[in-house]
Order: sequence, then structure tokens, then C-alpha cells
Amino acid sequence: MADIALQGVTKKFGPNIALRDLDLDIKDGEFFVLLGQTGAGKTTTLRVIAGLEKPNSGKVIIDGQDATGWNAAERDVALVLQQYSLYPRLTVRGNLEFPLKSRTHNLTTAEIKDRVDRVAETLQITRLLDRKVERLSGGEMQRVSIGRAIVRKPRVFLMDEPLSALDANLRDVLRVELKKLHSELGATFVFVTHDQVEAMSMGDKIGVLNQGRLVQVGTPSEIYARPINTFVARSVGTPPMNLLDGVLRGGAALLDAGGFTLPVTRTHGADGARMRFGIRPEDVVLDDNGPVSARVFDIENHGVIKILTLDIDGTHLHATVSAQTKVRIDEVVRFGWRPGKVLSFDPGNGRNLDLG
Repeated sequence: MADIALQGVTKKFGPNIALRDLDLDIKDGEFFVLLGQTGAGKTTTLRVIAGLEKPNSGKVIIDGQDATGWNAAERDVALVLQQYSLYPRLTVRGNLEFPLKSRTHNLTTAEIKDRVDRVAETLQITRLLDRKVERLSGGEMQRVSIGRAIVRKPRVFLMDEPLSALDANLRDVLRVELKKLHSELGATFVFVTHDQVEAMSMGDKIGVLNQGRLVQVGTPSEIYARPINTFVARSVGTPPMNLLDGVLRGGAALLDAGGFTLPVTRTHGADGARMRFGIRPEDVVLDDNGPVSARVFDIENHGVIKILTLDIDGTHLHATVSAQTKVRIDEVVRFGWRPGKVLSFDPGNGRNLDLG
């Protein structure tokens, strides 16, 4: 196993800068998730770690050694892709055996069979070993792809959106299986995704990328409760955090939308200072005696909860309520929020003022 560090890594493709002076530390045995939208630099980061791309500047450190000049084979990492990258004419067993038959492994036939059988049992694909890959479902092919990485016993597992091509139910199943697998192997996993649900449910640590820069690193709970800026605040949480512009007035938030005032517990800035107030939808509370009224613009039913879109003079605010809450489209409701959950952001640069 291994820890990984990127030190001041910059990667350019012609005039385009994919990574900008990136510093990243991933601990041995950690399940680290890189979260970001298309073009954020996630895949480039993974390819730099794997040795498939050379940085224009900076260093790649693996287990304390400068691996910047090493090729992919020397780094001993396994890359799992969204596209599976399997040999369709081979059986599942043939695909799992293939990486073990190189001269670098020098394994006997019995040792190869033992490794393949163990991995197949772990991933519950033993019954598929003699089946051609072209006859497998998408979920089965992804299990084989993961198995082909595991069977090598690499130092690091690199996974580039391996679940994104699967249907929702299968993604849920494989998320659980990957976490279980990580626990059993104790290996270092670097997992790339644009899906915040995957990031929040799987990662020991999350690194949020934006335009080639690492914006924030933290545990899922830290990223959710203490986002460093409005970009991170909106990157995690479903629906995302509500952001409302207003003025700090007398220790309360005087909001532009509707000109209403709501209390806040933590205040940063002088009286009259403009700021952006952030509140999670679950901390917006419907209350018949609430200080503010709004029109119900939309209702989304999610089983145990409903997500309401409230309209206040053209400004929309999301509220998460119990599925038992009786409410109708265009109904006028009253609401408030939990003052202790309100975050304050600089309206100019988006910085979280609560973090100092």
C-alpha cells in the first residue's frame, strides 16, 4: 500500500491549463474522492498519479519517493475506468488472468488460479468465470474490471467514474461493495466522480476541484457543514445550499428578497455590511407562526421527504420537509430558519466568513 502526494503540480494541454499548482496529500489506506464537474481536472489528476501524463511542473510522491519520472508500470497502480477496458473475446477468467501472466509477476499456474478464484469469490462473480465478457451485463463487466485491478495487488487503486455508466440501483449496490472491498483490502483508493452522492457516501476524505485548483479537502461532514466558500457549499447537498443576498442589520439578516428579516446566531462584519447568507434546505422550517410568507412554487416527492421550492418575490428557496407535510402548489405558507445553522459568505469572493 502507499500514500500519495502531489506537490505544486501543473499540467497544460497546449494553451489550456488542466491543473494549476496542485498540492494534494492522500494517506496510506485512505478512500479519497476527487469531486468536481466536467473539466475540473479530476481525470487529469488521476492520470498524473498513474504516470499516464507527465506534469509540466511539480512532483508526484509515492510512499515518500519521488515518482515523477517513473512510468506507469514502475508506480504499480491499478486504473479502473468507466469504459471497463476488457478483452471481449476472452472469458472472465481469461481477463482476470491476463495481468498476472506478465513476466514482472512470475507466478505459477496454481498461484494465478488461486488469486483469480479468491477475487472472483470476493466480487461474487465465480459463476461467471467461464462466460465470455461480451455476454455480461454492464454491472457484471464493471465487477470484472474491478477484479482485474484487485488481482494484481497494486499499491494504489485509481478509479475514474467507474459507476457513472450504470443504472441507479446498480450504482447503489456497487457503492456499498466498493466500500466493503476497501475495508477488506486496506488499500489506498483514489476515486474520481462528479456525483456528490457518491463522494459523500464513499469518501473518508473529499477533495473538491474547480478549474484545476483544489478548493477544499475534508471529511464529508466537514465539507458539508463548513464549506470554505459558496462554490463548495453548492457542490454538496441535495438540493444545494440556499444562498440569499442581504445586509447584516442589528444582528439579524435583512434579505433582499421580500425585504424580510430573519435571525442569525453568528454575525461577521459591521452593522450594515452586505453579505450572502447560506442555509441548508433541511434547516428551513415551515411554521404557521413563522416570520416570513412564501408561495409554494414546486413540490418534489422523494418517499420519506418532500422538497419544496418556495417563491419569494421571484427568488426561489428550497425547503426539505417530512413526506407527511400537507401542502399544495400555489399555497401560501409561512416559514423561518434555524438561526444557528446560517452561514455567512463574502458576496464578492464567496469566502465563508465563519471560518475566519
